[in-house]
Amino acid sequence: MGLLTQILTVPLAPVRGVGWVVRRVTEVAEQEAYDTAPIERRLAELERELLEGRISEREFDRREDELLDRLESIQGAYVADVPATPPGEERAGEAEEGAAAPPRAERTKRRSDAS
Repeated sequence: MGLLTQILTVPLAPVRGVGWVVRRVTEVAEQEAYDTAPIERRLAELERELLEGRISEREFDRREDELLDRLESIQGAYVADVPATPPGEERAGEAEEGAAAPPRAERTKRRSDAS
């Protein structure tokens, strides 16, 4: 941005600041949503509870299934969000056909529709 543009857009600085905060909050929320470590810790804790006799095998199976389903959904969502090729690079055949990857919002919408 040039000096004149910066001077003329000073009144918009609070809007840009709010936009920056929203982007950072979204990034952190996505990182936490895709983090499998808490589920893996809970699985280990659950196994310890079973070995110590604090829960029945039936309860263990039920809770383990729930945690594994959550883990699988996180990993599936993460894989669906990761592009097959690095951003900016075209896959073979896309350049000729003019087909581009769908925008992220469409991928997210399709993923949520499938759930």
